[in-house]
Amino acid sequence: MKRRWHDAKPRILGTILYYVLRMLVAPLRLRIVRLEGSPEPGTPAIPCMWHGRTVIPAGRKVWKMPVSVIISHSRDGEMQATIYRKLGYDIIRGSTGRGGARAAVEAIRALKNGATLALTPDGPRGPSGVVQEGIVFLAHKSGRPLVPLGVSCRPRILAKSWDRYLIPIPFGRAVVVIGRAITVPPGADADTLERVRLELQEALHDCERQAERMLGY
Repeated sequence: MKRRWHDAKPRILGTILYYVLRMLVAPLRLRIVRLEGSPEPGTPAIPCMWHGRTVIPAGRKVWKMPVSVIISHSRDGEMQATIYRKLGYDIIRGSTGRGGARAAVEAIRALKNGATLALTPDGPRGPSGVVQEGIVFLAHKSGRPLVPLGVSCRPRILAKSWDRYLIPIPFGRAVVVIGRAITVPPGADADTLERVRLELQEALHDCERQAERMLGY
């Protein structure tokens, strides 16, 4: 009995959290702002946002579906996979740790075949607001552009977690700013990849600052 509960718990909790997420984000008055040079939502790309700002883009499907996400093999990952499947996302299992290499291969294959892959470049462990190298590697190998998203809402709760996770209050206002696409040149060397990483990092901060200002923060 305990074993069955242990196996079923992530899926049950994931289902509950899915309905909580829907209640939080469905009533929001959402405004989507596309900056000059941003691709049309639905263009095969790698849209990315900070780890703490995922709930609104995920729940309101800012990018035209279908969209894939990478989720770890952990028990928390199983719960997250349940939520994202119910939201209509395609799941690639893996992480920066266990299963990471295979997940990267699957992600690159999916991107080359025309998929869109949503990523949090400072996840899953941070540091918050710092782009990790893996997302630039995926863009380089797949040839798909990186697209920064800035997210804000009012009113809201900011959790006391490493990523200051944003929890919207239902019936409030929300803004998603979609920034200019950033492409990694073919054959890019290490210095170029680092330049792209820093460019994406600043673009993400800039999009978030613009979203915050639009709501009076």
